[in-house]
Amino acid sequence: MKNKKYVGKFICMALLSASVFGFVACNDSNLEDVQNLGAFDTNNYYKTESQCFAGVVATYDLMRKYAGGFENMVTFFNAGSDDFYSGGGSSGDGAGIQGFSNYTINGTIMPRSYWTDFYQGIARANIVIQKVPDAEISQATKNRFIAEAKVLRSLYYFELLRMFKNVPLILVPIKTSDDYYHIPQADPAAVYAQIEQDIVASISALPMTVTGVDRGRMTQGSARAILGKIYLYDKKMNLAAEQLAQVNGTPGQLSQYGYKLLANYGDLWKVDNKFTTEAIVEVMHTNQSLNDWSFWGTGKDEGNTVCIMTGLRSYNKIASDVPDLVSGWSFNPMTEDLFNNLQNDPRAGYTIFNAKDLMAGGKITYTPGYKDTGYFLKKYLPYTADKSSLPGATELNFRQNYILIRLADSYLMEAEALGGTGARAQALLDAVRSRVGLASVPVSMQAIKDERRKELAGEGHRWFDLVRWGDAPAKLGTRGFTTGKNEVMPIPFDELSNTSIKQNPNYN
Repeated sequence: MKNKKYVGKFICMALLSASVFGFVACNDSNLEDVQNLGAFDTNNYYKTESQCFAGVVATYDLMRKYAGGFENMVTFFNAGSDDFYSGGGSSGDGAGIQGFSNYTINGTIMPRSYWTDFYQGIARANIVIQKVPDAEISQATKNRFIAEAKVLRSLYYFELLRMFKNVPLILVPIKTSDDYYHIPQADPAAVYAQIEQDIVASISALPMTVTGVDRGRMTQGSARAILGKIYLYDKKMNLAAEQLAQVNGTPGQLSQYGYKLLANYGDLWKVDNKFTTEAIVEVMHTNQSLNDWSFWGTGKDEGNTVCIMTGLRSYNKIASDVPDLVSGWSFNPMTEDLFNNLQNDPRAGYTIFNAKDLMAGGKITYTPGYKDTGYFLKKYLPYTADKSSLPGATELNFRQNYILIRLADSYLMEAEALGGTGARAQALLDAVRSRVGLASVPVSMQAIKDERRKELAGEGHRWFDLVRWGDAPAKLGTRGFTTGKNEVMPIPFDELSNTSIKQNPNYN
């Protein structure tokens, strides 16, 4: 929203995903030129089921923000937590992630994509919601497509709320005649109310479950899990518990939506183990896009970049009993605090790659990166066996899916919404622990916090948990976290220039 040149490009890209519609061409021309592109006219599209579905797919594409590209949600928010450091090659390797990790982040170095990518997803959803009602398809199909778009739009707005809090609420496609320079930031309560209302209204139009090629699409269960999570952050605890209870069913048993904890925690991190009974909202990654450096990060790439980012630099296997790994970029080295916290926990072996011990034992060599501790996140390591055999850069084509919400997470969110007390909360906590062979402990908010840290380590949730609980100042104060400022991100500077958008408090 900085200037006409950018807005024209943004609106053009927001219309459709270029990876889905090859005939859409966006360039650096001015806004006036966008009106005359002539390559695409939404008035003559969105008529058939395949056209409408392509628009829905384009809306799903923005979910890759969680684990795709250098500026992904997982490594960025891991870096700001007490569980990981920024890492990378040096203190200058990615100004945004480094600044967030040491809390020198400001509007200038805040990566703009955390704002624009989710707004691009919202723009695509808005077009689907507007155009699909007039399509020549069955009403049930229309309802499903619109429901998917509304749930995705709600999810994207939720991420913007969690990161920036004060954001514009845009519910219809922006036209070139609109005063797009002066779209005001909405009251966060109004944004929460809108997205909660949208999901509630959408659930009945979604299927209970999906199979085959539909795996990864929204269902009633995934929509309820997203809604429950949103209610939790909006401090509507009773409503959160109600929604999550429908998702979770009887703790440890198969739920009405087919969700059940995997028997083996380690099976969650097997690359070919996609769409298990534990996955509620899963983001798909593939090597089929043949991702290469020339278009990495442009929206056409489909690989999981967390894998290469968390790998060890210049990794060399010496002993036969250590993993074959592709050399990575050494982001998110684990803190000693998390390493110590996980000792004697059955999940440690699936969470920690102890390069420090392997190096000392002469079994591997690697080049320590910035803030190296010798402890690496194992869940997404780039294994040689998982290298793509297709064209494209090896580093950019790892196909491990990212699970945004899984059942253990949902169990613990429900237990939290219940205030960490009562028989139901106890059963939910026990189910998570018993899956990995741990005995019951009395349920409490602290027990739930401790369990979330161990169960979900490295999956991108910890920083948001600390902020939601009000624990961030105590846990992150030594990093530079400042109360009343760092609970939200600075709005990228380019979004402020020549617009009505105001910077968040205490950021220059």
